[in-house]
Amino acid sequence: MSELREHRIKRLKMRSMRRGIKEMDVILQPFAEANLDAMEEADLTLYDTLLSENDHDLYQWVSGQIAPPQAYVKLIDRIIGGLPRTTG
Repeated sequence: MSELREHRIKRLKMRSMRRGIKEMDVILQPFAEANLDAMEEADLTLYDTLLSENDHDLYQWVSGQIAPPQAYVKLIDRIIGGLPRTTG
């Protein structure tokens, strides 16, 4: 039996805020809340796969320390695009 869309989104939102490191909670929870409901199924599948990655790798991709795998480039760019900007 396949997962209902509303249950899938709820599960992905929960996984976005219960990460291994706090920095990823802070980055992914707002992204999930703002974007998952409107995402196409293929994008939800990619996001679900991204959430299976190691948090330290995710943080390095989002912070620009290392380039993400090609499959995640657009999604990481979208996540980065939603981060608050600092002035300095």
